[in-house]
Amino acid sequence: MTMLSAVRRVTPARAIEWFVVSNVAFLGLDILVAHQENAFERRAEWAPVVFSGLATLALLPMAFGARSATWRIVDRAVAAGAIVVGVIGMVLHLKSAFFQEQTLGNLVYSAPFLAPLAYVGVGLLLLLVRMEAPDSPVFGWWVVLLALGGFLGNFGMALLDHAQNGLFRWTEWIPVVSAAFAVAFLVVVLLRREPGFIRASYGVLALQVAVGALGFGLHVTADVGRRTLPFVQRFVFGAPAFAPLLFADLAVLAALGLWAMSRTGSVREARQA
Repeated sequence: MTMLSAVRRVTPARAIEWFVVSNVAFLGLDILVAHQENAFERRAEWAPVVFSGLATLALLPMAFGARSATWRIVDRAVAAGAIVVGVIGMVLHLKSAFFQEQTLGNLVYSAPFLAPLAYVGVGLLLLLVRMEAPDSPVFGWWVVLLALGGFLGNFGMALLDHAQNGLFRWTEWIPVVSAAFAVAFLVVVLLRREPGFIRASYGVLALQVAVGALGFGLHVTADVGRRTLPFVQRFVFGAPAFAPLLFADLAVLAALGLWAMSRTGSVREARQA
């Protein structure tokens, strides 16, 4: 089999499986860096890191094409575990301050309560791949819906994180506006499908990738410039370098959903199915 023929055999469902595995692995790395800020003060903070490591190993057979009933059960168990880890993580992050005193200040300056929901999104995506037929007319619709939920979360995280310094620089508004723009386009995609609008949506998603790359560059530059701290600690206590890459990550997911929708018919047909 040539490389070109192998690429042609890639389907949206297969690409989404690889997307899930890579995201589960990367979430563990991201949290490993983030929880260094308080040196893993609580043992529970190791839970998502350990889960990501074990889940990545458990999902590798899926990435390489395993389709037996046993591996499908494993995949669903990992999906359920990811959802549980995400929900518990959100509650623990809120409990750090907001549940003790419900103020806007505590919401802004406490641990980012929306961040653990990334596990919930990945878990739901994996359940979708395992419970919905890839050639179903609603498969792509659900993928786009999950990407839409991710961009809504991105909007909230960008707003809350940058509110910690009062959105002092005008560039800190870029991810807020960009996420809102993506949400608006994806909502319309879910409500109606027209070839011209689908093409425009791909352009909007490409813009999200550019925003993610720009944010990554700005965060890294800001961290490297904090010369009062040792080099590694600049990334631990500074701007989260990986956070802006979520824009590119969600753009890829939404693009896969649009690809699946294009292969299986319009949203109108999906609703009639």
